[in-house]
Amino acid sequence: MKDDLVEKLMDEVMRKMGSAPAAEAPAAAEKPVEKPAAKAAPKACNLTEFVGTAIGHTVGLVIANVDPLLHEKMNIDRKYRSIGIVGARTGAGPHIFAADEAVKATNSEVVLIELPRDTEGGGGHGSLILFGAEDVSDARRAVEVTLSELNRTFGDVYGTPAGHLEFQYTARASHALHKAFGAPLGQAFGITVGSPAAIGVLMADTAAKAATVVPVGYASPGNGGTSHSNEVIFMFTGDSGAVRQSIIAAREVGKQLLSTLDGAEIVSSTKPYI
Repeated sequence: MKDDLVEKLMDEVMRKMGSAPAAEAPAAAEKPVEKPAAKAAPKACNLTEFVGTAIGHTVGLVIANVDPLLHEKMNIDRKYRSIGIVGARTGAGPHIFAADEAVKATNSEVVLIELPRDTEGGGGHGSLILFGAEDVSDARRAVEVTLSELNRTFGDVYGTPAGHLEFQYTARASHALHKAFGAPLGQAFGITVGSPAAIGVLMADTAAKAATVVPVGYASPGNGGTSHSNEVIFMFTGDSGAVRQSIIAAREVGKQLLSTLDGAEIVSSTKPYI
């Protein structure tokens, strides 16, 4: 009898335990959403040689009195004791056309233009431009004008992961463009640049056929005109309207071709000016 009672009590306890709602598992702690690290703002520079920065990871500097030993090794005319320096990771064409405006506006001369293989891993160039001046104020002013012009000269530079297009124009070429590209002084001058180089070839042909222009130069990866970069540059002169017409025709062809390689929208770096 006693055993029956114990058994009934045990059955009742087990029944109640089985029907009791299971304890809810503790909710998993929500993983905090990781925010992307904020991009560090550029730091201020108090060096007297620092002039400023601009688009294309461009830096402008000035040296009031170049060391005589370095001066000799750089092969700069001794009368230019002061030099302005513009260097960039991306955008050789914009910098040379901007430097051309600087030469027109200041008592300085471009003494060196070099195109390093760069574009921060892309298919084109960076740039190194040196201005020579007898007075440091002229060298500094040349750098300032170049930096201020870059927002304009980047207006017809287009880039995607697949390549880039560049178009430049001036109604009156000066000494920087003459030194870099052989542009006739005082005449309208333009360039087309296409990467991959195959696009640049077709753009050059389009520009040559679109209007009556005179070819000044043609640069390809292996002909010494580029730093073995994957692009073709076509340089030409002529009547101002003809030069612009050739550039516009080449630009339309280049944008169509580049869009076949990558679906990204092809937009200018700043505001187109041609």
